Amino acid sequence: MADPALPDGRSDGWPVGGPLTVGRLTTEYAESPLGTDVARPRLAWIATAPGYGATQSAYQVLVASSAELLTAGTADVWDSGEVLSDDIQVEYDGPALTPRTRYHWAVRLWDGVGRVGGWSSPAWFETGLLDEGFGAAQWIGGPGDAAPLLRRGFTIDSPVVRARLYTSGLAYAVLNLNGQRVSDAVLDPGFTAYDKTVLYVTHDVTELVAQGDNVLGAELGRGFFGMTTPNVWRWHQAPWTGDPRLLVRLVIDHEDGSVTEVVSDTSWRFVGGPTLDDSLYAGETYDARLEQPGWDSPGFDDSAWSPAVAMPAPRGKLKAQDHEPIRVVDELPPVSSTSPHPGTQVADFGRTTAGWVTLRVTAPAGTRVSLLYGETLRPDGTVEAVNRHVEGDRFQRDEYVAAGNGVEEWEPRFSYKGFRYVEISGAADVEVTLREAHSDVRGVARFTAGEPTYEQLEQAMRRTVLNNLHGIPTDTPIFEKNGWTGDAQVGAPTMAGQLDLARFFTKWLGDLRDSQTDEGQLPVIVPSAGWGYTELAPATEWSTVYPFLLREMHRWYGDTRLLTDHWDAVLRYVDWELGRVENGLSVSVLGDWLPPGYPDGPPPEDRRLTGTAYLHRAVIAVAEIAELIGKTGEVDRLRKAADELADGLNREFLDREAGLYRTAIDPDYRQTSNAVPLAFGLVPDEFEPRVVANLVADIEARGFHHNAGCLGIGVLLPVLTQYGHGEVAAKVALQRTYPSWGYWLDQGADTMWEMWEADTRSRNHYFHGTVVQWLLENVAGLRNAGNGWQRIVVRPDARDEVDSASLRTDTVRGRVTASWRRVGRVLHLEIQVPVGSTAEVHVPAEALADVSAVPAPYAGVPSHKEGYAVYTVAAGHWNFTSRTS
Repeated sequence: MADPALPDGRSDGWPVGGPLTVGRLTTEYAESPLGTDVARPRLAWIATAPGYGATQSAYQVLVASSAELLTAGTADVWDSGEVLSDDIQVEYDGPALTPRTRYHWAVRLWDGVGRVGGWSSPAWFETGLLDEGFGAAQWIGGPGDAAPLLRRGFTIDSPVVRARLYTSGLAYAVLNLNGQRVSDAVLDPGFTAYDKTVLYVTHDVTELVAQGDNVLGAELGRGFFGMTTPNVWRWHQAPWTGDPRLLVRLVIDHEDGSVTEVVSDTSWRFVGGPTLDDSLYAGETYDARLEQPGWDSPGFDDSAWSPAVAMPAPRGKLKAQDHEPIRVVDELPPVSSTSPHPGTQVADFGRTTAGWVTLRVTAPAGTRVSLLYGETLRPDGTVEAVNRHVEGDRFQRDEYVAAGNGVEEWEPRFSYKGFRYVEISGAADVEVTLREAHSDVRGVARFTAGEPTYEQLEQAMRRTVLNNLHGIPTDTPIFEKNGWTGDAQVGAPTMAGQLDLARFFTKWLGDLRDSQTDEGQLPVIVPSAGWGYTELAPATEWSTVYPFLLREMHRWYGDTRLLTDHWDAVLRYVDWELGRVENGLSVSVLGDWLPPGYPDGPPPEDRRLTGTAYLHRAVIAVAEIAELIGKTGEVDRLRKAADELADGLNREFLDREAGLYRTAIDPDYRQTSNAVPLAFGLVPDEFEPRVVANLVADIEARGFHHNAGCLGIGVLLPVLTQYGHGEVAAKVALQRTYPSWGYWLDQGADTMWEMWEADTRSRNHYFHGTVVQWLLENVAGLRNAGNGWQRIVVRPDARDEVDSASLRTDTVRGRVTASWRRVGRVLHLEIQVPVGSTAEVHVPAEALADVSAVPAPYAGVPSHKEGYAVYTVAAGHWNFTSRTS
């Protein structure tokens, strides 16, 4: 095989130190997934190599029934053979996979000069039920009970080699086997549109099954499946609404080859449990006097219990849960406590979070302890917890009725809350411990900067995003818990820059498709119980998250199959949007939501401007998807439609004399109306300088303040920086007076807020925190240019007001870093490029002679453009020094 070409066209070889080695093997983006229903799962790896310019030229994948058979010639399931390709993710292409089976796999790689590396360490994945399904299992429950307890005893007579529990509980199920929890997941399985998709979960319970008597127990919760609390989004009237129910199939393999199965049916027993009611909005009531110790263990007398009742199956198709479960990720005690009134204690946990508390109390039987959760305090020091969208006086309040049995501990099982403070009343000497819970996604990035405010903002956004990941991307963990599409639209690039969301967003894209009408429309919240198709709709800037996010999944993760799977649905969606265009413009009712001074919405400008801009971007995204997956017959039509939208926007809103965008109802200059067309490439070339100049002039006239809402704030600073006004962007970012992020910090914020005003409704809302995308891509200067980080741009072009910044991120191709520091007039830039990727590196410099590169012989010959020396380099660790930064 030929040596790879150097960036400047030379081919005299790279100083590669050795063949490729393989690490972090994943199946469907997960390490060792237990129970997938994907018929042809994708197997992926990360290649590493010392030296410079390493590439992958071929791979060989083996799949076998045991790790011992993972050698060429003995792999008994599939041997891909040597495949000439630089792909880092491949579909399994062997015989049809068998349900409930563990497969082992390994891979080896050839580098760009033809050297073959060693085999990776073995990895494995396990199939779920596939088309086999749940067999004779029935959906069962205890109708009329909020959270029924169900149990089933069974006997095991021969040694066990493997036991798998396949289960779905709607909305949630806490499962125990012989008195022990089968999983550390909470609020499981994940929330979906239950009339379209129902998720089941696989548990390895081999170590929990005992010889002799066993008991499988379950406690069920309502969630969004059986919501009873009336609310404006009508979750209590969802088409799937019903009492909680359970589906179980336990398969036990024995040493002698025999199989024991236990399924959910009417032979199970049930009783009303101690959880008297549970609501994601209102909270939970638990009466410990109703506990039945040992109910989920052998030897318990359940003769007073009733036979379980067969329940109708939900309409949704059963599917193995592939995204990360929700878990308790942190625990901590209060940082302080106050007593605003006699008998009332308020615990302050020092952070704005999502989850609940564990209660520890000693009190007489019948004592009712109240736990009220909130993000803020009233003037008298008590907790503020009011939600005008939910009926009734109760909101985010748990109640615990003591059994009087000494020290008692309890935590809610079927709801989570958004809060910082917990108000405790009803008993003295109550201890509470925070249990922080969210989707257990992997962090992938570490950002640092010489400006402390930048680090504060990045950390605040990270916390806010995590607090809003509960199987779907929510808008607030306190008030709504809804998957608002516009929030994810503006937040997704920042979210994916901080966290590994390949599995999470894949799941939510499925929710988007499930929520689509036959005509193609999407609601403004996903999932939806039927609300959001006419209420606050159509809102183009919200629902166009579907094509945008789908296109971004390829940029972040190189995911092509996802594009193919969603092609028909996403095309139907954009055609629906194009079908309602009026006079070349998209009509939208939401627009740039919650700009300063408009805390009640809607924003003051004509929403057709942003609606048309976002539809233009969405149509371009679908055209690019078509090109990526070979649907070329649609490309010309889509690009023509995009051109017509651009023409319509400029015809209606571009003031050619003034050089700015305005609408007929504007109360003043609107920064979003100008920043969005610039960011989306809609401004005709001849008008760009004047539009930019007017934008800068307005910001300066406002004392370096913005007047943008959720749509404009994420693009404002990148646009300023792109057009050479990084110093203006930095002043806006570091502003300390209203409206600004610094204003929030000075008010005590540790997360991003919903509104710019100090009396914001929610203090845990990420859609105004997208300044962090600018920190990652412009201050640290690291940008993903496409195809799963195969193309990288390093350009730290927002260096004003800061003397250093760095970003380290773990991608599907390996670790990527960009780190720079300035000492006097000398700037040092260090980058790391993974195997198979290429980075375009922009080093600030007045002249090429002022820049040096290490290793110089392999960095190639740079060009000089717009004040930067531009290098193109391949894999390796590179250092650049500029003496005129």
